[in-house]
This record gives sequence, C-alpha cells and structure tokens, in this order.
Amino acid sequence: MYAVIKTGGKQYRVSPGDLLVVEKLDGEPGAAVAFGDVLMLGDGEAITVGAPMVAGASVAATLIETRKGEKVKIFKKIRRQNYRRTRGHRQDESVLRVVGITAGGKETKWDGEVSLVTKAELDARARGLDWTTLNVSKKDLKVAAKAQAKADKPAPKAPKASAAPKAADAAPKTEAKAEAAPAPEAKAEAPKKAAAPKAEAKKAAAPKAEATEKKAAAPKKAAAPKKDKSAE
Repeated sequence: MYAVIKTGGKQYRVSPGDLLVVEKLDGEPGAAVAFGDVLMLGDGEAITVGAPMVAGASVAATLIETRKGEKVKIFKKIRRQNYRRTRGHRQDESVLRVVGITAGGKETKWDGEVSLVTKAELDARARGLDWTTLNVSKKDLKVAAKAQAKADKPAPKAPKASAAPKAADAAPKTEAKAEAAPAPEAKAEAPKKAAAPKAEAKKAAAPKAEATEKKAAAPKKAAAPKKDKSAE
C-alpha cells in the first residue's frame, strides 16, 4: 500500500518503511508524527483519490532528526555595473521514517525497527571519526584530556630503605679520591727535572750566539788600491 500526502506545501508518495525528508516539523527525535492530509491511496490495482482528501486515511511516521539541508548558492550580477553578489542558504528539514498507513479500517505497518542514528553520525563513522567527541565543546575536551592525563600519570615511588647504607658506602670512596689527589703533583714534578738539561743547552748555545755577533761586528779589511796603468 502507498499514499500521497501533503505537508509543507509539497506532496510526497510514501510507503511503510520509507525514509522521508520534509520541511521542518516540531518535535524531538523519536516523536510520533501523523499526517491526515492524504490525497490518494493505492493498494495494488485499487486506487482511491480524495476530494480533495481521503476520508479516514492517515499516515504514521517517527521523527528521526531535524537538520539543515544542502547549501544553495544565490548569485546575482548586473553586467557593466561591476555588481556581483553571492549568498548561501541552508533550509531546515526533518527526517522521518514512515511506519504505517491506515485507511478504511485497514492498517499496513512496517515490521522493522526505527533507528535514530543521524546522518552526521553516519558520515563521521564513514570517515573513521569519533562521534562522541564531535558533540562536545573544545573546552570540555581539554578538561577531559587533563583529567585523563592525571589519571594515567604513575604515582611517585616511595624511597627504598636500603638508600641510607648506599650513602654511607659512598663516603669511603670520596675519601679515597681525596687521598689520591696528590698524585698529579708528583707527575708535575717530573717534567721540571727533565727541563733542567734544556736550560743547560740554552746556556751552552749562548757563547755561540756571542761569537757570531763578534764576527758580524768585526770591521772589514780595506781594499788594496788599484794600480794606475796610465802611469806605466
């Protein structure tokens, strides 16, 4: 059985179990909705046309959600006037599940169960998103994250009883290091003793330097006068 109903200034052909999207209706998700404006009924080959409505006929449905429809763009332009305007609009709409049709004492019902899962939730699941976090504000998410971080943080460990003896054992080691400190002085003295021959080598090199200075300071011999060939 099917019926043609009128709602929101539009006509819809519906059957039990159909998902119907109409103009916005009042009500909460899960509320029952009844349409009494039935224009026509069809049951197999039998067709009943109203004048203008079919008496005693009604269509029952369950409201699933009220949401915004697809965006419609409105663009205006006046040529040679540098005028362009773009606007958008999203019409409110209600999603229904038709559960039964009643007419002339005969009732046809849908055997399935009405699911109140919204389209937004289905889209989020299809994209692998967590739907529970999409309906929560960012502030609440931050508070929940901080609380979870505190819960996951491990508790501080209590100090072990054996820590004191370890500190006591560490004291002799520091004393041993202090006793070993003079060792570098002994190492420092060794190079000083080895440096003594170098000083003697410098003293031995000093007379050589003085001799070279004396040689450099000695006056050169005067050159012998050349013989005058013209006198001969």
